[in-house]
Amino acid sequence: MTQRMGIGLQLYTLRDVMADDFEGVLRKVAAMGYEGVEFAGYGGMEAAALKALLDELNLKAIGSHVSLSSLLERLDEEIAYLKAIDAQYVICPWLPVEARDAAAWQEHIAAFQTIGERVQAAGLQFAYHNHDFEFQVELDGKAVFDALYEKIDEKYLKVEMDIGWVQFAGKDPLAYIRTYAGRLPLLHLKDYLKDNEGKIDTVELGRGELPLQDIINAASEASVQWIIVEQDVCANPPLEAVAESIEWLKSNYIKGEL
Repeated sequence: MTQRMGIGLQLYTLRDVMADDFEGVLRKVAAMGYEGVEFAGYGGMEAAALKALLDELNLKAIGSHVSLSSLLERLDEEIAYLKAIDAQYVICPWLPVEARDAAAWQEHIAAFQTIGERVQAAGLQFAYHNHDFEFQVELDGKAVFDALYEKIDEKYLKVEMDIGWVQFAGKDPLAYIRTYAGRLPLLHLKDYLKDNEGKIDTVELGRGELPLQDIINAASEASVQWIIVEQDVCANPPLEAVAESIEWLKSNYIKGEL
């Protein structure tokens, strides 16, 4: 069954301009038509002030990307802030290069179990956001991406699937969405081309090689709650890039759902 998904933005895309004008950029994001935002830092704002701003702008705080070190060392503070801005998701976004081998992953899985239990007990949800490196290491004969979710109960760990990285890793994005249906509340909609060296070159939605319309349809059928735009690096000015991406969504998704 298809459903209307919220349209969000991962604010890491706008990290450079937000460093200069955090509040002003949030106002521009809301004016573009984004319905929610996923944080990667709070610009030094107190939680109450940020909540008031989000309410004024009618922007939903989806959740936040929280570094592994903060998850391990100051989880209670992170949870308290997210609850104060009425966000739902605590998300591990990335792992350091030196902490990606099989032995390190065994430790991460144990830590994620504990983190997930604490987050769930606080009334929020813990999720993991992938890149491509989770498909390059195996545990018990399975890619870490899949082993991670097999070893931790879905009550304690949800999937935030970055669909651009899934395809870049050589996997079928539609099959992966179907596999994790029901456990996949958040989907990062990321388009890309490959540069001359075969590396990922993230681009505005519709400019790359992903089957975006099929991905959106599969996401809706998989009960995804939020499509979240993210562009790791923008060749064009970042605000122009995210404006172009939501215009693509308005023309190719939102328009057809109204």
